This record gives sequence, structure tokens and C-alpha cells, in this order.
Amino acid sequence: MSIRYGLLALLDHGPRYGSQLRTEFEARTGATWPLNIGQVYTTLSRLERDGLIVPAEGGDAKQQLYSITDAGRRELAEWYTRPVDRTQPARDELSIKLAMAVGTPGVDIRAVIQNQRRHSLAALQDYTRLKSRALAAGPDNSDDIAWLLVLEQLIFAAEAETRWLDHCESRLVRLAAALGDRPKPPPPPAPSAEPATHPAPRQEIS
Repeated sequence: MSIRYGLLALLDHGPRYGSQLRTEFEARTGATWPLNIGQVYTTLSRLERDGLIVPAEGGDAKQQLYSITDAGRRELAEWYTRPVDRTQPARDELSIKLAMAVGTPGVDIRAVIQNQRRHSLAALQDYTRLKSRALAAGPDNSDDIAWLLVLEQLIFAAEAETRWLDHCESRLVRLAAALGDRPKPPPPPAPSAEPATHPAPRQEIS
């Protein structure tokens, strides 16, 4: 859905070609979420079907020019005012991986956590360097400011992920200690031997 509204937002500035929309979308987000041109035109086709954009005049023979409609502007304005729904969060691969690793024989979950922490810290360092360079260069236009906002969101997300991984590891350590302190249940009693039975003596009948 974010691509749909992202393209609408760019078209609100004026008619655009599909290739222009792709370039401007990636400029605003610093190519954090790169688009392929097929994805752009598929989204444009759906927007046109829904009456939110229309083909515009003035294009060349090779590319179609698109412009936003009044219905598209109304939907875009509603999107800006509507909070992003967090009641149904997207599936997170890391959360699913750790949930599946818990109690799985042969999986060292602490090693999984440590590997992910190293990766997340490296990503955090990369994002921080990019932010420092962007600030040193000085934001010159709205695209630079938009990229800074995206970078800072990535930094906050990486920081939160490393804190969560630390929490997961601490919880596993506490849980392992608690399980180790529990008294072990006594072994089940050995099955008792059945007493031998002997047939009753025969009585002589006189």
C-alpha cells in the first residue's frame, strides 16, 4: 500500500512518467526500498483502474504520462491524516525465527541471537555513517530531508532490534537458570514383581 500512496503523492506535484516516478521515489527514500519498473507500472495500472489517476496529454511515443485525479487527491489527503494501522503488524522474519528456534533440538538459539546482533550492529553503524555524511553535506532540498527522515527511522529500528535481542538473551539465561534450580522429579518406581501363584493342592476324595 505504501507504494500506491507514494506514487500518488509524487503525482500530486504534477504529471509524471513511470520512469520518473521510480527515480523520484528512490530519491526520496535513498533507495532503501528500490522499485523495479514493472512494479511501478503494475501499481499505476491499478491506480488508473480505481479512477485515482488518468493518462495525461503531452507524453512522448515511448512513455505514457500520468496525472492524478480529484478522487486521487481526496484519497491521498485521507492517507496523510489516517494513522498507520499497528493492530495487525506485518510478519517479522526475525521474530518468527526465534519463536521457532525455542525448544528446537539441535538449534543453539543464543548463537542465532548473537549472529543477528552482529548483523544489526553493523547495519546500525552503516546507517549512522550515512547520516553523518548527509548532515555534513547539508540538506539542500526536500529529497535530502526525506532521506534523512528515512535514515533516522532505520537507525531507531536497528537500535530497538539490538535492545530486543539483548532482552531475549537475558530472558533465556534467566529461564535456563530457573529450570536448572528446580528439583528433579524422582524417578518412577520400578514395577513390582507379581507374586508367584501356585495351584491349590488337590484333595483326595475317599
